Amino acid sequence: MGVFADGAILTFAMQFIGFTAAAILQTEIFYDIWGGINFLVLAIFSSVFAPDQMESVSTSGINKNVVFGGLFAVSRGWLLVFLAWRAHHRKGDARFDGVRDVPSKFFVYWMVQAVWVYCISLPLLVVAASSKAKAVGDDEPSPTQKMEYSSLMLLGMAWSIYIEIRSDVTKAQWVSRGRPGGFCTDSLWKYSRHPNYAGEILTWVFAALYAVTESDRSWESVLVAAVSPLFTMHILLNTSGTGVWNAEGKNLKRYYEHADPAIAKNYEEYRRTTPPVFPTFVIPYESLPLKNQRQFCFEWERYEYKPSSKGNGDNTK
Repeated sequence: MGVFADGAILTFAMQFIGFTAAAILQTEIFYDIWGGINFLVLAIFSSVFAPDQMESVSTSGINKNVVFGGLFAVSRGWLLVFLAWRAHHRKGDARFDGVRDVPSKFFVYWMVQAVWVYCISLPLLVVAASSKAKAVGDDEPSPTQKMEYSSLMLLGMAWSIYIEIRSDVTKAQWVSRGRPGGFCTDSLWKYSRHPNYAGEILTWVFAALYAVTESDRSWESVLVAAVSPLFTMHILLNTSGTGVWNAEGKNLKRYYEHADPAIAKNYEEYRRTTPPVFPTFVIPYESLPLKNQRQFCFEWERYEYKPSSKGNGDNTK
């Protein structure tokens, strides 16, 4: 468990350093950026301090664990670039209003980010901590089957990262053009209301599956690796301050009560025919009963717009 303990110490130490600097300066401008840097430091840690565990070489001479670490770095590196751009574009973060000047509350925000960074990075740490000298039992796949399976997981992870990056870039380009149409339906946004979140969730699903393949396949390894995608889904689907819930719900006021009635009508149709996260290419989304949309497509009631009698609502992206 040394890798896990050391990774936790490193993560929380970095976030404490970030909090100290931010509290002194009373700014949150580098909060997200520091989280991205923390991810990259963990990637370096897993490869430098556990080199003897990073041995999964295919017949072509490619070390798949190195590829896995590289994909992790690309994913988090993109997050770092995107969040840095967003922080510069927004010139602040409304989440920290009334918080940045209260050290005790500000500290909690930084420690929550530490938990996020650590939980998402667990597949990387599982791979780093796995024994390279485990025997293949009767209930385990052969080395060839395992190599093929792990390769598919890496391809799935790469594909998911591409989806997230393409979605973010498409949305940023749409914003730079002046938000034509009132809401984005370009490229992947035509098939999902939040394709970037779909890519993020799938990235850690494939990462967890890869980590299980490269681990000792014990229940402990399976459960630890599963924390990453489950925690990601919780943050993006169940947390009101971020993800789908933050983008929808009361914040849909900017569409439903838009000055242009056509935008409100168009968005209502877009929402009716487009799932919130994962596309339903085979079955038209609007043909699914609402009950099935809620059960299988995350079309939860909390994401619906319910006009307030006070007429207040937030405007966010």
